[in-house]
Amino acid sequence: MATLGVNIDHIATIRQARRTVEPDPVTAAAIAELAGADGITVHLREDRRHIQERDVQILRQTVRTHLNLEMAAVPAMVEFALQVRPDYVTLVPERREEITTEGGLDVVKGGNALAKVIETLQKAGIPVSLFVDADPEQLKAAAQTGAQWVELHTGKYANCRHEADRKAELKNLTRGAELATSLGLRVNAGHGLTYQNARAIAQIPLMEELNIGHSIISRAVLVGLDRAVREMKALIST
Repeated sequence: MATLGVNIDHIATIRQARRTVEPDPVTAAAIAELAGADGITVHLREDRRHIQERDVQILRQTVRTHLNLEMAAVPAMVEFALQVRPDYVTLVPERREEITTEGGLDVVKGGNALAKVIETLQKAGIPVSLFVDADPEQLKAAAQTGAQWVELHTGKYANCRHEADRKAELKNLTRGAELATSLGLRVNAGHGLTYQNARAIAQIPLMEELNIGHSIISRAVLVGLDRAVREMKALIST
């Protein structure tokens, strides 16, 4: 059964809407951990629309589970990661105009450049995960980069409106997890997961961790962060 990584980006989104000091993502991370989160995830984006450098620096000192830094594979972010030294890095595609990450990395096309970034980070003792679609060619390319993990993009599954489509996407993700494992990769998953659809992904054999943010923070607005995290943790653990 998969563990739970809580993405706290949207705590910072609320703060940045007013350019003020609250709510504090660092406090949110502590509450999430006390409620049972197995890890904390943040995405430091190029446009700094939510999480800021200072947030990551303080989280590095305060997170007691593990800190997963999502970032683009660009020199400035690599330099920052080497300074902060998160427990691991997840490399993601990033476009300024997107509302949220729209799909997985194209490792087939960009694998050589990614491999150099991965080598730099992992030589410094920072394991790397690649955010990818559950496509066989992408997974094979990911294994060739030297990355230790992949995080399977679950957005297409999450957006299915019909049960038959959802079952087909779940089967595709299951096959992707099996292939990734056979290639020597560890497997996480995330994107668009909710209280309604996360359990099936958590039950995929060899799935290690689900990274979930928006749904948990949305529920937290109504019932509180402690309860929202506990509910999701229970949901994916049974």
